[in-house]
Amino acid sequence: MKTGFIGLGNVGGKLAGSLLRNGIDLSVHDLDAGLVDAFTQRGGRDGGSPAALMRDCEVVITCLPSPAASAAVMEQMLPEMGPGKIWIEMSTTDAEEIIRLGAAVAETGGMAVECPVSGGCHRADTANISIFAGGPRPAVEAVLPLLKRMGRRILHTGDLGTASKLKVMTNYLANVHLVALCEALTTMKAAGLDMATTYEAIRISSGTSFVHETESQLILSGSRDVNFTMDLIQKDIGLFQKLADTHGVPLEISPLVIDIMSDGQRRFGERAQSDRIIERLEAATGLSVLADGFPTVLVDDEPEEEGYEVTRPGTTGIAAQ
Repeated sequence: MKTGFIGLGNVGGKLAGSLLRNGIDLSVHDLDAGLVDAFTQRGGRDGGSPAALMRDCEVVITCLPSPAASAAVMEQMLPEMGPGKIWIEMSTTDAEEIIRLGAAVAETGGMAVECPVSGGCHRADTANISIFAGGPRPAVEAVLPLLKRMGRRILHTGDLGTASKLKVMTNYLANVHLVALCEALTTMKAAGLDMATTYEAIRISSGTSFVHETESQLILSGSRDVNFTMDLIQKDIGLFQKLADTHGVPLEISPLVIDIMSDGQRRFGERAQSDRIIERLEAATGLSVLADGFPTVLVDDEPEEEGYEVTRPGTTGIAAQ
């Protein structure tokens, strides 16, 4: 399947790398020519432009930093779309926007699938990330061979828009726990607890989470570089807050997290690494929340293998309507 990939940033570059590593016929495009050159040196092709990629490929994947960026790229690709063409949107984006763009794709006779990912850059690098797939079942089945090369667990979530809603929910939950962990670690440090022991106590308890087992290690090592920035957190939580507001859900924690991250941006910069949010509490207490023996970079050591579709109880791979 001749495939194009647009957006070679922290996540997109790793997803595209998995396709290339697994022998997919791949052409790429990015505004950063250096990122494109790196792929051509590894056997990929320079796709030239979004329009050229859609014209020359059966499938074009986008993984971009904002809904506005995705819309701008789609404006270029739409004239080249038609029957037999598929667009896969892997950005974290607005559900209403993906539905709007998906309708425009359908009018050409093409198909659209949204496939946001979850699990961190280190898992994207080894094709061990999870993928939510929203869209018509025939479109999802058509791209499953590609999804299984980029991710380990693939869940068909339902109609177009459902995957984007679930994605911003999971990012919201992850960032709530990041903020809570910063408070927990700093409080234990103030109380005189050993930080390595504190890490292990959380890890083996009911208080653990994926965020703790990954990001807490980067906090304690002092690296605080999870390849995810505060502006992206604000985008994701903002989309979740918008969804709640649309449906009349009076959230209480979400606005607090937005305020905390806004303060972090004022202190450390708009695009500061998200794990630096603990430094607000370090500054307030005069403490240094560090420990020896923790990694400065996350590495996924799980062997790479072909992904598979996850099904819910009572289904056979088709999300309930």
